[in-house]
This record gives sequence, structure tokens and C-alpha cells, in this order.
Amino acid sequence: MRRMGKIAVIATVAALALTGCGSDDKKENGGSDSAKGPKVGLAYDVGGRGDQSFNDSAYKGMEKAEKELGATIEEAKAAPGENDDIRAERLRTLADAGFNPIIAIGFIYSPAAATVAAEYPNVKFAVIDGYSSTIPKAPLDNLSDLGFAEEQGSYLVGVAAALKTKDKHVGFVGGTHGDLIKKFEAGFTAGVKSVDRTIKVDVQYLTEDPNDGATGFENPSGGKDAATAMFDAGADVVYHAAGKSGLGVFDAVQAAGKGHWAIGVDSDQYLTVDAAQQPFILTSMLKRVDTAVFDFVKAVKDNTAKPGFTVYDLAADGVGYSTSGGFVDDIAEQLNAAAEKIKSGAVVVPTDPAKVK
Repeated sequence: MRRMGKIAVIATVAALALTGCGSDDKKENGGSDSAKGPKVGLAYDVGGRGDQSFNDSAYKGMEKAEKELGATIEEAKAAPGENDDIRAERLRTLADAGFNPIIAIGFIYSPAAATVAAEYPNVKFAVIDGYSSTIPKAPLDNLSDLGFAEEQGSYLVGVAAALKTKDKHVGFVGGTHGDLIKKFEAGFTAGVKSVDRTIKVDVQYLTEDPNDGATGFENPSGGKDAATAMFDAGADVVYHAAGKSGLGVFDAVQAAGKGHWAIGVDSDQYLTVDAAQQPFILTSMLKRVDTAVFDFVKAVKDNTAKPGFTVYDLAADGVGYSTSGGFVDDIAEQLNAAAEKIKSGAVVVPTDPAKVK
């Protein structure tokens, strides 16, 4: 059995004890045995591994770190309805068990990470999509926020949607209505409008509460209902940025049948859906969480980790689009031209839907 097969799932305060990958030669306040590679604590967002999207992409980066850096991992799963105190205790438990670095998956960990990083100055912390560096007790030398230019990748799949729609009607299903997911919406809408301003874009969020991850990102039935409503209203392409809820979008497009498309997010979701759904996955917006996770683990091992913000954009191959299935091969020239305009600065993609022109 591989080392990653030995995991601990932390869902509530009552289940915060860690087991599995810890060694007997831990250093106080974290640390790793350099001969064996980094000992990494990975705290998942709601949905955990198996979401076929955001969290799974993080795990993919850890698999690479295990293979190439000799890393071991302790996985910690979140539960719906948690508060900052519970998330902070999860991070403390990983630190007390000797894991270093500790990577929290999702912006919702930002306040907890800022608190706990201050308590464990010898442990390196990172938050995917985080804003922890902006919290008053931060910035800290051991705290990093790893962000992405989601609007740039979303712009490209918006271009794809606009070039593929037959009915000049597309849709966007977002998880939580907060600043992060609005970047996906803004980029997608801007990409659509760059091709044809007359195309209608429907928008539906599964919850208006930016902190309600359960409803936003672990709600396939809600995703299915939202996408079904869009298809019924005449949309023929729907893009989701809703984590595991997006699995419902794929159910909806399959039910809608030939002539309808879904666009995945974060990872190449053509490769993870059922075979019967693959003919409906036009493309996916790639958000290289795996790259960010691996790079941070390697930087910690090499003692080159930088605090503050690091942004993975299109130029750094931090975002992009997938080509599995071959459904966008005929529009590759237009997509690549759009990508080059972004890289050169000729096109600056908005991050606020209200600023899409």
C-alpha cells in the first residue's frame, strides 16, 4: 500500500486526533525529516477528496510530491457548517503532530491560518485561494497565499462557449456568491461577449452566502436543478464553478441530450465523468491547484518558500483549458489567439462581473 493510503479524516472537533503518517522523530512546532522528505498536512475544503475537481487537484499535486520529493501526507477533511475555531484546531492538530508544511485548501481557511501560523512560527503554512496575508495579524514570514487568475482561464472557456453555442444562449452556475467565484463569472461572461455581445448569459449561484460551502460546493442536486433550468430556458452551453455541485450540472446536460454542452472546472473533468457523459463535456477551465501544491512543498523542502501572495496566471500555466474529447480542436486557433492577447496584456480580463463591458 502506498503511503498516501494511510490517512486520517478529520470531520469534527471530536475527531481531531491524527493517525497514520506521523513518525516518531517529530520536531517540536513541526518539522520534517529531510532524509525522508517533507511531512505534509493537507486540510481539505468541504467536499474533500473525491470531488473530481478542486480538492482532487490538490491531491494530485501531493501525489507528485510523494513521487518526486519523497513526501508523506496526512489528509484532514472538513465538515459542513464549521467555523473558524474548528478549522484553526484542525491546523493546530496537524502542526502538533509534526507536519510541515501545512496546506489548507480553500479561502475559507484564511482567518484560521493567520491565527495558527502566528502560534507556530517554525511551521510553513499555505492557503489555496487564500487572503490570510491581508488579515491584521498577518503578514507572517511562514504564511503564504497561493492564488490563481481564474478569470483568465474562464475567459478562454467563455470564448469556447460563444463559438460553440447554436442558440446564442449560455449559462454559468456558481457555488457561493463571493469574490472568488465572481472571478469565474466575470471572466466567462467577458470571454463570451468578446466573440458576440448579443449572446445571452444566464447566471445562477447556489447560495448567496460566500461561506456556505455545503450548499455551494457539495450540492449536486442543486447544481442539476440550476443547469436544468438554464437548458429548459434555451441555453445550450453551461459552465460551472461549483466543486462537487458541478456533478449535477453534468447530469443535467446528459439529460438535455445532443446539442447541449457543459464546461467543467479546476481539473479536466472529461477524464473523471462517466463515459456516457463524456460526449457532453466541451472543455474544462484548468486551475492548476496541483501545480501550486507541488511547488509549495518543493519550496519548503528547498528552503525557498516565500510568504505573501503568489498568483498562478495564464502566462505561468496556472490556468488554461482542456482539449480532451477533441471538441474544441476546430476552434483552437481562436482560443490560442485569445490566450496570447491575455499574456501580452492586450486584453485585461475583469474580475468583477459588474465591470464586464
